[in-house]
Amino acid sequence: MSENFATSQSAVAVQPAGRIARRFRALAEAGEMGLVAYVTAGDPSLAASEKIVLAAANAGADVIELGVPFSDPVADGPTIQRASDRALRGGTTLAGVIELVRRIRTHSEVPLVLFSYFNPILQMGLEKFAAAAAAAGADGVLATDLTPEEAMEYRATMQAHELDTIFLAAPTSTDARLERIGAASSGFLYVISRTGVTGERESLPAELPALIRRARKFTTLPIAVGFGISLPTQVTVLGGIADAAVVGSALMAAVEKAASPDDAAAAVAERIRVLKSAARTGVSRRSSEAS
Repeated sequence: MSENFATSQSAVAVQPAGRIARRFRALAEAGEMGLVAYVTAGDPSLAASEKIVLAAANAGADVIELGVPFSDPVADGPTIQRASDRALRGGTTLAGVIELVRRIRTHSEVPLVLFSYFNPILQMGLEKFAAAAAAAGADGVLATDLTPEEAMEYRATMQAHELDTIFLAAPTSTDARLERIGAASSGFLYVISRTGVTGERESLPAELPALIRRARKFTTLPIAVGFGISLPTQVTVLGGIADAAVVGSALMAAVEKAASPDDAAAAVAERIRVLKSAARTGVSRRSSEAS
């Protein structure tokens, strides 16, 4: 790590553990793998998203990522691109998503992460965004296209409002870069399972366990794995390797196919129940193998 970067890291104070850390601690104490559910806010409407998120939380989702729709979602595959387009055409804004957080928080203590591209945050203004998100009850922020090297002001502002800053680690990340990403992250570290965009896949890369082992050398944070996770068998495989699986496109595909918001909420809840069961099975199997 360079001297300048090490110095800049120490400039950001460590904040007390929030809902995300407490949830992962409880999962670790229970010997259970977590399930992080991604939901595009505003698809098909913000009112529907509230139902979907609460249904997901009640079904067993440990953390909810609320996707802020964006006109150029370059990290996302076709399913989430369509969800973002529907949400934008329905009038969803970043301010509306923050208000959605406030409404969800009146019913649930599930950890909430605002998953956004950096442009909407920058347009609102870092301080205004952080203050509003924290006041509404958000727990963390993941800006998908913001790099640690460019994130000092962002990190300082988010952490001043006790918002976790979650960054992405990729299969192409060098050890030096993993160290930077780990140092910049709080809450959990998000490991991308494969290069490319989000979307359902039939299998996990054979190199994934090695990537997770490399990442663990540079952080003590829980590691959540996403991009391409959609099947119970994939979640089971992650048991004992990762601390959480992130599922998004499979959930938004269910929303897309649903005839009504109530149907969408029910379909997402059923997927969560199945995947959470697979997470428990995976950890149990790994524990048996280790003994």
